[in-house]
Amino acid sequence: MTLAPSFLPAGWVPAEGSLAGRVVLVTGAYGGLGAAVARAASRAGATVVITGKRKRQLEQLYDAMVAEQLPEPVIHPLDMEVATPNDYLNMAEGLERDFGRLDGIVHAAVSFNGLVPLAMHKPDDWLRALHVNVSAPFALTQACMPLLTQSADSSVVFVLDDPERVSKAHWGGYGVSKAALERLAEVLHQETESSPLRVHALLPAPMRTALRREAYFGEDTSKQPLPDATAEAAVYLLGPQAVAARGTVLDLRSD
Repeated sequence: MTLAPSFLPAGWVPAEGSLAGRVVLVTGAYGGLGAAVARAASRAGATVVITGKRKRQLEQLYDAMVAEQLPEPVIHPLDMEVATPNDYLNMAEGLERDFGRLDGIVHAAVSFNGLVPLAMHKPDDWLRALHVNVSAPFALTQACMPLLTQSADSSVVFVLDDPERVSKAHWGGYGVSKAALERLAEVLHQETESSPLRVHALLPAPMRTALRREAYFGEDTSKQPLPDATAEAAVYLLGPQAVAARGTVLDLRSD
């Protein structure tokens, strides 16, 4: 990593209402981490916009959150594999029209097609990983920057993966894309560090997700914790208390 590490303050937990009045967009919202972030941000008082390519799964998350007596999220389907620049601009315009603001994005969407040597890596899978994991977060963030910089305090959170693991053999396009995502975060931070927009990277500890099950097929993934602690760390980065951590990697591996 080239971004400096930062760490969650000891004993920190999200305070009720800590994100009240804020509008937060979560990509890949029906995935393991995305759904956990949507719930955690909602519990903290944010208006949560959930996006992903499968409308039915977004509706299932909506129903589950309502059943848990959480504030209703807002569904905005978006397929980041095929979305065009106009699609991202339309989303930003929709957010401005419906809410008049945007205070945070958590980029939880991810493309992972298993471990495979480069000699056998399907070009389509490679291009999909680079697009969904790097190009789409760039395009969505760029489209939303006018709204984000209108906020008195806003943040964009890019989710990384353990560089000590994903830089090794067989991690392919996914590993390369996560390295590129860190560079994206670093460049964007340097360009926005004097603005109200904070840029953060989040490095989770091992957690129980579908991606983990696919990548570590010899591991009993059920022994890993649910993504709830990582989701709470995302809430930390979405709030004003994380100002000192802007432009860093919040490293949860040592928690």
